[in-house]
Amino acid sequence: MTNQVATPTYSTSLTKISNTFFPMIEQQLTGNGLDMDHYAKQCVMSAISSINAVLDSKNVGWNDAQLDKSNVTQTLLTIASLKLNAAASPREVYFQMRNVKKKIDGKDVWTKQIEMGIEGDGNDAILSNFGRDVKEVHQFWLVRSKDKFEYPMYRGIDMEPPVWQPTGQGDVVRVVYPITKNGGQVEYWIAEREDVSKNLIAHINNNLMNETFGIAESRFKASPKQKQEIDAKKRELLNKVKELGLATLDDESVQQYISPAWKDPQSRESMLIRKMRNNIVKRIPKDFGNAFVEMTYDDAEDGSYARTRREINENANSELLDIQPEVTLANESEIINEKDKPESQKLDIDPITGEIISEPLVHPEPEPVTTNGPGF
Repeated sequence: MTNQVATPTYSTSLTKISNTFFPMIEQQLTGNGLDMDHYAKQCVMSAISSINAVLDSKNVGWNDAQLDKSNVTQTLLTIASLKLNAAASPREVYFQMRNVKKKIDGKDVWTKQIEMGIEGDGNDAILSNFGRDVKEVHQFWLVRSKDKFEYPMYRGIDMEPPVWQPTGQGDVVRVVYPITKNGGQVEYWIAEREDVSKNLIAHINNNLMNETFGIAESRFKASPKQKQEIDAKKRELLNKVKELGLATLDDESVQQYISPAWKDPQSRESMLIRKMRNNIVKRIPKDFGNAFVEMTYDDAEDGSYARTRREINENANSELLDIQPEVTLANESEIINEKDKPESQKLDIDPITGEIISEPLVHPEPEPVTTNGPGF
């Protein structure tokens, strides 16, 4: 009887990474009442490959101490629950890396996090999978400035559909989504080009988060007076953007606060079309059938808000407030102990901002705690 030597199975580093993350993702989904089907696994595998390309471009390895592994796990959970395919063409999702400052053991530590963004076709996929009473999402219309277009008309609950005669000339001024509902009726959802200016204001406001205009060294070191000056500068700039609308993209005084994808001529039109499409899809009601999926969708859709909330929660009450109230009473017997004061007179500290509320009338309800995904 001959002894056979087992041949070791060859596996790439990417396969090993997938084998590390897959059990955690599947366990978390199962714990939240979801099954990880074959297509969800394919989406996670494509996401790992795309994230690996982002890390390679920044010369960052998966074992890098600065890479936030729990953030990667949360991103892959979002991919699996929403079934977004990074390998689809056109893309449904993209990834980029951000340097984020976190509080660890009371110290500021810079970490590298993977940020996920949903592309226009990703929103279409979400609408097809989770749209409430949506039977079919038809090919969207790109209506240009020189096209003939008539808006739909309503007589009571009866609707006359829109009329579109394309010419292929001019800039895209609106996007129309024809959607067939389960009952057989067809709805037409329309987004206008000028409404994208609201998205531009939100984009610039997000890029102004750490801007100090030279008033202070950083927003973390700014004094209360400097913070007021910085906020006034931001309001002045945002009011200017609101007045100019999309013409802001050509204003040199604001260019430094606008990403290249918005202002560069070769990508500007694609960005405006994508935002119009997103504005439609976000308005259409969705039924995820699971609270966890809905939570991951909300975080993915409003990433800047989620990042801000995480930053506030991580840094809230991180500094000890040593409050020494001045005693103006002549007799010590007249001093009322803090614990003996009536409820309406007790010193109250906001659990989110850490600010002191001297005369609270109504104590705020504590916000529900949300999970940022499993650890690594």
